[in-house]
Amino acid sequence: MKNLLQQYKAFLLFLGKFLASYLLLTILYQSYLNRFDETKSEVDSFTQAVAKQTETVLKWADPNAYVENNTHEPSIKVLYQHKYVIRIIEGCNALSVIILFIAFLIAFSGKFINTLLFAAAGSLIIHVLNIARIALLAIALYHYPAAEHILHGVVFPLIIYGVVFLLWVIWVNKFSNYATTSPKQ
Repeated sequence: MKNLLQQYKAFLLFLGKFLASYLLLTILYQSYLNRFDETKSEVDSFTQAVAKQTETVLKWADPNAYVENNTHEPSIKVLYQHKYVIRIIEGCNALSVIILFIAFLIAFSGKFINTLLFAAAGSLIIHVLNIARIALLAIALYHYPAAEHILHGVVFPLIIYGVVFLLWVIWVNKFSNYATTSPKQ
């Protein structure tokens, strides 16, 4: 048993750090969300900020685009070309993706300052990409409403998770402790 633990020490350490950081960040995020009352259709402030930033981006294509609170559910309506095209809910704010991203960085840790800077830069990239994703989705669904499933369920998640994966690859190969201890070929 001791040999087995020694053999898989690196993996078990990665798994433990990942699970611990993911659970901690998720609990913190959930405690933040619990401050908002869904029965009153309250939307958390970060999702509201994402909606306002999406509105700003959409105004480049349609000066009359705007967002408004939905009084029937905890979401924000996005109106483009005078038409209600999509709604933004808590799950659209990309914080769960950012939590996953950061937990992976912590699990494949590097120097503290590198981890902190890469987490901040990567989170900003994910956030900006998410704003662009929502704005482009609104425009695309205005023109192609029948393509909602493929656009919302396949294309845009593939792009955002693809970028997260690329950031992870860069992290592991350039900045993590693993990168510095791996033999050079």
